[in-house]
Amino acid sequence: MNVGNLCERHITTIGPRDDLTVAARLMREKHIGYLVVVEPEPGTNALRPIGVLTDRDIVVSVVAKNADPKALLATDVMSMQPITIGDADPVDKALQTLRRTGVRRLPVVGSRGELVGVLSLDDLLDYVSGEIQNLSAAVRNERQIEGVLRP
Repeated sequence: MNVGNLCERHITTIGPRDDLTVAARLMREKHIGYLVVVEPEPGTNALRPIGVLTDRDIVVSVVAKNADPKALLATDVMSMQPITIGDADPVDKALQTLRRTGVRRLPVVGSRGELVGVLSLDDLLDYVSGEIQNLSAAVRNERQIEGVLRP
């Protein structure tokens, strides 16, 4: 299984020069706490991730410091040069990357570095729990088959 099969393809993005209050409104409207900050790739319609902005970034860097959110842009608060993962990368690489970096989400990029999705811990938990159910079912089936074959 690769990352591209698991990631969320409907992504909410923001530009680096967008007002921070716009970012906060988007998070509220979409019920999300994570935005990918993007810039258009010259000559194409592709968007390239240049940063990420979380609700925690806004709380820690703006609210806790009594800064004026109306005076700040996404680029003032975002985490720059986000760690990304390729859509063709295997799930185990995503798990290792999340563990190594201590983040909960990764922008997913295509072969040319264009944004194609976001992979979250929730996506991976859903996948892993399904695999655990398959393992459990295999054990149950083994017992049932043995009971039929060797009464």
